[in-house]
Amino acid sequence: MNEGYEYRERIGSVAAGRSVLEWLVRRYRHSSESVWRSRLDTGELSLDGALASATDSLRPGQLLAWRRPPWEEPNVPMGFAVLYKDRELLAVAKPRGLPSVPNGGFLEHTLLFCVRRLFPEAVPMHRLGRGTSGLLLFARTQEARRAVAAAWRAGRVDKEYRALVRGIPPCESFSIETPIGRVPHPRLGRVHAASPGGKRALSRVRVLAARNGAALVAVTIATGRPHQIRIHLAAAGHPLVGDPLYVAGGVPGLGAGLPGDPGYRLHAYRLTLPHPATGRSLELTCPPPPELSD
Repeated sequence: MNEGYEYRERIGSVAAGRSVLEWLVRRYRHSSESVWRSRLDTGELSLDGALASATDSLRPGQLLAWRRPPWEEPNVPMGFAVLYKDRELLAVAKPRGLPSVPNGGFLEHTLLFCVRRLFPEAVPMHRLGRGTSGLLLFARTQEARRAVAAAWRAGRVDKEYRALVRGIPPCESFSIETPIGRVPHPRLGRVHAASPGGKRALSRVRVLAARNGAALVAVTIATGRPHQIRIHLAAAGHPLVGDPLYVAGGVPGLGAGLPGDPGYRLHAYRLTLPHPATGRSLELTCPPPPELSD
């Protein structure tokens, strides 16, 4: 049982004029109207510090908060391995199934919570999906955080992943440039997927091995769109083995799962960046699990 958490939202123009209950139901579809009404009745929500009622009208700038009571989080593998550590940086190996940061019902059962018990100063510089294993980088100082963020914006950070996909691509190497944007999802309203009106995205793929109708591939990404590798490989006709969400075409399938649902095979294998203190190239790797090893 965790200690509970307070979720906060600063009201914008889109919610202006709507009732608290109407906005909660529209904005947070993970809970039904009856569930939100019950939470309001038990005093779990506040508006600018005062108890909120279902019929309160929202105005821009107000602070809407939900104090979620303690809850039992799903069981996940609680652990990590240190791959690299110095005064500026920390690189760890995230196990498959452990969320990177609080989200979707996870608060303390996350990699961030585990890491900060030993390294309270650590700030994650990127995220990995719950079902993705492998290398995740943390900054340990404000200076390192700024330097790594600047290197990322300048395109000086290279990331390589290993993935197991359905089918055998016809080319040994190829690029995918399908734009990624938000599309309808039956349970969440909208999720990131292949979309003609989306943002530019670029992934480069190399086939490493063929295995019983599946292929082990290495993927480097020049952009960092949400779920980019899963979307791009599916858009190329080769969804990740076990992916519960994305099907061929790079869009959610019928009866689509949630983005955080595990099952797919994806591993963050290599990260190369200029060291924030020395400027020298630093290459970090995380050995892949057997099914993603060549």
